[in-house]
Amino acid sequence: MHHPAYNKWSLYSCILCVGILCYASFFYYPKWNKENTEATISWDVSGYYWYLPSVFIYKDLKHQVFKDSILRKYNPTSNDEFQQGMQLPNGNYVMKYSSGMAVMYLPFFTAAHLVAGALGYPRNGFSPPYQFAIQLGGFLISVLGLFYLRKLLLFFYSDNVVAITLLLLVAGSNYLNYAAIDNGMSHCWLFTVYVFLLLNTHYFYQSFKLKYAVRIGLLIGLATLTRPTDIISCLIPILWGMNSIMPAAIGRQFGLFVKNYKALLCTAVCAAAVIAIQPLYWKYASGHWLVYSYSDQHLYFRSPSFMNYTFSYRSGWLTYSPMLALSFIGIIPFLKNGTNKVAIVAFFLLNYYVVCSRSIWWYGGRAMVQSYPILVFPLAELVRVSLNRKVLSWLLAPVALVFIYFNLWVVHFYHKFKQFDSEGLSKAYFWRVAGRSEPPSNAVLLKDNPDMYEAIPDNMQQVWQYDFSKDTGNLYVPADTGAGKQLRLDKDHQRGGPYTFAFNGNGLRWLRVQGTFHCALKEWSTWQMAQFVVTLKNHDKQVKQNMERVFRVMDVGATQKIDLDVKLPDAAYDSVEVFFWNAESSVPIWISDLKAWSFNN
Repeated sequence: MHHPAYNKWSLYSCILCVGILCYASFFYYPKWNKENTEATISWDVSGYYWYLPSVFIYKDLKHQVFKDSILRKYNPTSNDEFQQGMQLPNGNYVMKYSSGMAVMYLPFFTAAHLVAGALGYPRNGFSPPYQFAIQLGGFLISVLGLFYLRKLLLFFYSDNVVAITLLLLVAGSNYLNYAAIDNGMSHCWLFTVYVFLLLNTHYFYQSFKLKYAVRIGLLIGLATLTRPTDIISCLIPILWGMNSIMPAAIGRQFGLFVKNYKALLCTAVCAAAVIAIQPLYWKYASGHWLVYSYSDQHLYFRSPSFMNYTFSYRSGWLTYSPMLALSFIGIIPFLKNGTNKVAIVAFFLLNYYVVCSRSIWWYGGRAMVQSYPILVFPLAELVRVSLNRKVLSWLLAPVALVFIYFNLWVVHFYHKFKQFDSEGLSKAYFWRVAGRSEPPSNAVLLKDNPDMYEAIPDNMQQVWQYDFSKDTGNLYVPADTGAGKQLRLDKDHQRGGPYTFAFNGNGLRWLRVQGTFHCALKEWSTWQMAQFVVTLKNHDKQVKQNMERVFRVMDVGATQKIDLDVKLPDAAYDSVEVFFWNAESSVPIWISDLKAWSFNN
């Protein structure tokens, strides 16, 4: 490690990074004072956290009698369904997520519980003091992780290399979002766990003292208790110090284990003791030592989604956090000049493989955040090489600045405009909004329909009009205008149509279908938003189909005309079908005054 007197730039950089996190967390977008699904304790975080009020407030870890009142009052997920756990055949409930995060939340939960009553808030586990405590906890854990990451990196790299690396990580990657704003999620907490694991592993291999072996075991256990797949963290202490996989290097490592078998055994016992918390809970709640609580989510090791997970416009890791592509590049000089190469590269490759094997690969790049303490080593190596080669510095510096700008834009666009969602992004939408200060009008519809024509068309020719006046049945009600009828879709009436008209294009380039939509309430769940669908057919065979989720652009109580454009293909077609589907939503929606035009722009 370099002498502290010469490490001022990395210290300044670390302080600047903490300032960025502080501003983002408490001033730019303080989630702790948001409500419903935007609150700190919402979605996955509410599932991690649910153990604590269950045990310490309601004394009801099995039956969850209190759950409905909390779901109705605080709405931590999109509906009243208990997504934080699942009901077993014996009638008991078991939490979906393992309990590691609840263990880490416990000190902050306790502090909130002690002061909530004195501050005049309900002591129910979800009122503002609890929200703030978890937000503050995530921020403090992130700050702790950054300062100790700096300490770790200074053992291997110069002060200026560490300063630049820290700034690239915080300002240029999705670590910023998960350390400052969505910091109730597990990723920044595990980031710090991995920092301490790396640091204690480094100390252990210098001294082989038992206290470091104990810490390593507890940290591996905590990482595994938080995310079971993080059992692979054990690779770090097992492979540390190795720079080759030649038989001689493997033999030396094995010899170290034999010589220090007591420490190895101690590590294993400590890790097992922490991990045992989960099967003990499962046995208590279900009567079984092992319960699979992730429903239809699985790991498919035979068919990992490397390309989709990494590069898709839907939620690709490097698509939305491209700074980490520099870590990939940095592996080349790291393999040549770095230390602990086998541990760093082996963990990265195996973790990347496991993450890409998730059946729901579109959960995005957040799953890589906890591995960034490992990935900063090749990033730091690339920074070191660049500083020694001016040409490389001049090439990479503007690239890094662009990546920093893009990352700040992603955070801004995600939270201020709420336009990013891992289940609905598309190539057309990405390139329409990337880098812009605010989204263009109706651009959100590009998430579903890549053919949207945004200019004003010339020479539009109306080719169809339909007002449901001849339709009968309880789906159709009188229109508010008094002319024709409206189609009403709701929980019990999910589909309307198809409504068909003859159309063959005749050398035209575009078709625009328009409907007038009205809602009293808004459907917020993407997958349950009412769909407006237009299909081109040739002799009843589908040629092309476009779709839009109309609630993407509708507000509560709105009446709105919505266009669906189709870029006409070269293939032959002879008719158009229009139909509507409420996507299993219980929110009613009214549709009227269907029209279609063709144009050539």
